[in-house]
Amino acid sequence: MKKLLDDPIDRKHALTLGAGLAVTLAGVGAFTTAAHAEGMPAGPRRDAGAGDTDGDTDGDAIARALGKKGQMMPGGVYRVGLPRTDLRVTVRGVPVKAGFALGSYATFKGMGGTTMVMGDLALLDSEVDAVMARLLQHGLTITGLHNHLNEMSPHVLYLHYTGQGDAARLAAALRVGIAASGTPLGVAPPPSTAPLSIDTARIAAILGHAGKATGGVFSVSVARAETIREQGMELLPAMGVTTAFNFQPTGPGRAAITGDFALVAAEVNPVMRALRANGIAVHAIHNHALADDPRLFYMHFFAADDAIHLAHGLRAALDKTNHS
Repeated sequence: MKKLLDDPIDRKHALTLGAGLAVTLAGVGAFTTAAHAEGMPAGPRRDAGAGDTDGDTDGDAIARALGKKGQMMPGGVYRVGLPRTDLRVTVRGVPVKAGFALGSYATFKGMGGTTMVMGDLALLDSEVDAVMARLLQHGLTITGLHNHLNEMSPHVLYLHYTGQGDAARLAAALRVGIAASGTPLGVAPPPSTAPLSIDTARIAAILGHAGKATGGVFSVSVARAETIREQGMELLPAMGVTTAFNFQPTGPGRAAITGDFALVAAEVNPVMRALRANGIAVHAIHNHALADDPRLFYMHFFAADDAIHLAHGLRAALDKTNHS
C-alpha cells in the first residue's frame, strides 16, 4: 500500500481502496514473478483445442477484489462495467454519455482451472503511463493502446489488456491499475430510464438484432458467426469480441452513433466503403487482442444524422460481414 500512496494520484482516492486490497494483493507479487516468457500472467496454460472445457467464474471473489460488482453474462462470463462517468467529453462538439463512448470494462471467464481477464480502460492522456505501469508490474499484458474516436475533447485513449491466472488476483491487479486513473469504482447512480427520442424498434428491425436502451443510449450487439479463440480459449461475445452499435439521441429522430465492427482482414475495406457511402466516418482500425484466431480488426466509426438513415448505413456495412 505504501507504493500505491506514494504515486502522484489523488491520496483520498487511493485510501478508499482500503483493507480489501491489503488482502487480495498479498498474492499478486508471486503471481507477477511467475509470469511466463511470452508476457502473459502466470496460471495454468491450456492446450490448444481445450477451449470447449468451461470452468467456473467466481463472481463474488472478483467483486471483492476489484471493489465493484458486475453481472454474469451468457457463457459464464463475469462482466464489470467501469464507465468514465467522471468525464465530460465531446466528440465533434457533441457531448457524449459514458455509455456511448466511455464504457471501460473488465470481463472474467473461468476456463479449465484458470481464469482469463480481458477488457479495456478509457483513459485521459495524463493517466495512461501510470495505469500501464501498474498493470504490467502486476502481471497483466497490454494488447493495445489507441484512439477509438477522433476530435474528442478532452482526448481519450483506450488501453486494452488481458491476463490469465487466479480470478481474485487478476481483479486485484486490475484494481491497482485503475486506481491511477479517475475511473469511479463506487456504486454508479441509476441510469436514466427516460424514453429516447428515436425509434429504437425500427432501428432494431433494420439492423436485424434486438437492442437495449439504458443511460440515454440505445445499444445493439452483433456476434460473429464463427468461433474466435486465443491460445485455445474461446473468446465469447460477452468478452467484447463482437460488433457493437451505440445510438445517442441528439434531437427528435436524430442521433450520434459510434461503436466498432469486429472484422477479418477481407472484410475491412468492403465495410469501410459501405460506411463512407452512407455518411459514416471511420475513425480507427486496429487490433484489440494479440493472438486471436481468426485475426480480428476493429473498425470504429462516428456520425450524427437522422437515426433511421444511419441505421440503414450500418446495416449495409454489417451485411459485408460474417455475422450471426
